[in-house]
Amino acid sequence: MKKRIMIVDDDVSIRVLLSDVLRENGLSVTTASSGETCLGLLQQQKYDLIVLDVMMKGLSGLDVCRRIRSSVNAPILLLSAKDTSKDIINGLSLGADDYLTKPFVLEELVARINAHLRRETRASAPGPTAKTLKIGDITLNPGEMSATKGETPVALSTREFELLSYLMQNAGQTLSKERIFRDVWQTDYGEIGTVAINIKNLREKIDPTWRYIKTVWGSGYCFVTQSGYIDEEEKNRTGRGCGHENEDS
Repeated sequence: MKKRIMIVDDDVSIRVLLSDVLRENGLSVTTASSGETCLGLLQQQKYDLIVLDVMMKGLSGLDVCRRIRSSVNAPILLLSAKDTSKDIINGLSLGADDYLTKPFVLEELVARINAHLRRETRASAPGPTAKTLKIGDITLNPGEMSATKGETPVALSTREFELLSYLMQNAGQTLSKERIFRDVWQTDYGEIGTVAINIKNLREKIDPTWRYIKTVWGSGYCFVTQSGYIDEEEKNRTGRGCGHENEDS
């Protein structure tokens, strides 16, 4: 079955161009000329990826991203003429998975879309050796793509799930942003700063007190081991085995 892509842009020339290119690449494409139309279409159909223009009249792309991120797991790729680090970080912090500035090279856009779709396919395919991961009161079930904190289910995007799984599988190790980006994102495209943004989003959802994901000053991040979690519980100590924390993510 063809992967379904939604293109949301108020510029008809962009919609037509992207539709033609993506269909030539074997994808099923639906277009929307406004944020409001996008929201309506999402009520009727699930999509595998959404390409969302930031600067639209009415409901902006950022507004749409903010509204749908908690209920839509499909990757969101933002398109924008704004190319400052602040703009990119703002878009990614709202839950977008990628950010591409206009004007862009069509081949790069197609490559990014295909990379996201491959990642989604890998994430949804049950692995033969996938095991449930549990540290403290956080439980991750790769086979079901589910996460719980205590008895409470936690809604994670595919990228957040992959990141949490990677951190838990490497518990006790200090992981640099570069290594995390290389191993989890598996692409040469994108901003390495998105690692910190996704860590921030994960903390808000599962670790608001920073008991699990430790920031190692000048080095990266470390997820506590089960024994480290127990030590912290028993002795009220932080960061054992993971270096010293910094208050910045």
